[in-house]
Amino acid sequence: MRHVDLTGRGNYFEDFTVGQRLRHIRGRTVTNEDNMRWTLRTLNTAQAHFNLEYATGMLDGIFPERLVMGGATLALVVGMTSEDLAEQTVRELGYDDIRLTAPVFQGDTLWAESEVLELTGLDDEPGAGTLTYRFRGWKGTDTTVATGTRRIVVRRRPAGAGKESS
Repeated sequence: MRHVDLTGRGNYFEDFTVGQRLRHIRGRTVTNEDNMRWTLRTLNTAQAHFNLEYATGMLDGIFPERLVMGGATLALVVGMTSEDLAEQTVRELGYDDIRLTAPVFQGDTLWAESEVLELTGLDDEPGAGTLTYRFRGWKGTDTTVATGTRRIVVRRRPAGAGKESS
């Protein structure tokens, strides 16, 4: 299937089609501050996330640096999909099949792509529909770091409103 580079901001339910693939254009380089903030805010006490000596030495050199917390990796990848897919979101319905498949370290630049899997109208909410999409985040040349499926409720385009330009 062909990738669409950027659908632009302000997409409504009608702007998506099943099978549509999007390669999101904004990458994000992870910093140690990103990792520390997520680790501290979530009370994660795994030393591999915040103790450099532990991560690089006491774990027999498994990691070359502090490991970025999986929750931070997931949030960054999903966040990169938002401009194209979720700016008109009414509510979050959930995530499925989340996989964190490779470690992320400070200095890694993450990228994301998505594929629309399902579009469903809502009888009880005619002004919106359910959008289900699969996302993938990667670093480097193509090392997948996170995958999963997200389901959201997206607003329909208001009557008389045209497609916004990005």
